[in-house]
Amino acid sequence: MNIQLIRHATLGIEYAGVRFLVDPMFSEAGVNPPIINTENDRRNPLVPLPGKVDAWFAPDAILVTHLHGDHWDAAASESLSKPVPLFCQPGDQETFRTAGFQSVIEITEASVAYNGVTLTRTGGQHGTGEIGQRMGKVSGFVLQAEGHPTVYIAGDTIWCDEVREALDRYKPDLTIVNAGGARFVIGDPITMDADDVAAVCRYAPHTQVAAVHMDAINHCLVTRQQLRERLAAEQLLENVLIPEDGEWFGGR
Repeated sequence: MNIQLIRHATLGIEYAGVRFLVDPMFSEAGVNPPIINTENDRRNPLVPLPGKVDAWFAPDAILVTHLHGDHWDAAASESLSKPVPLFCQPGDQETFRTAGFQSVIEITEASVAYNGVTLTRTGGQHGTGEIGQRMGKVSGFVLQAEGHPTVYIAGDTIWCDEVREALDRYKPDLTIVNAGGARFVIGDPITMDADDVAAVCRYAPHTQVAAVHMDAINHCLVTRQQLRERLAAEQLLENVLIPEDGEWFGGR
């Protein structure tokens, strides 16, 4: 297993001989407007793609947790090969088919096998209250293969019962969380903030945590540095990887 954080939630995962691309956002820096109703008006993405990621434009398969623009954008839709298998959550299939993708598989309650890898969908909560409801359904994925570590990609979720259930059920060796504490000017965070990442570490000390989804979109207000400082203060930093854009991790 070897994983590259490309940027934000976009990951390239080499797992059991399969190259998965997760939540591709390939827009150039600053070409998209800011997320509205946030505390700043910086254009997105805030940073460019790192160098040497061209190989991920031709993966073996694509995983998309949900259709928000920072997880699936027009640049990805236009640049990725349409015959490549694409796995998504229930209800999103038609969007990908309309964009020309020819092999779109919704992962429902049953797991799906692909080239020796078992893919299972998990749930989450993209915020609380009315905002959480308006953000819509989100998903994560668990990757499993004989003789390989179990990987849990939590997706855009806060710390909630669905995350606890996934940690309990799958006992992942690696848990990738979308941090950054994304939020609007009112309401609670809609992705994990420092409190939530610390909660994952305390609840599941058996899993290595990798925190991504920071420093790239204007409504993600918890920076990598802030997260490091908070986890260090609670003596949890050794349990958490906080990769930079373009950095590889999880090699084993």
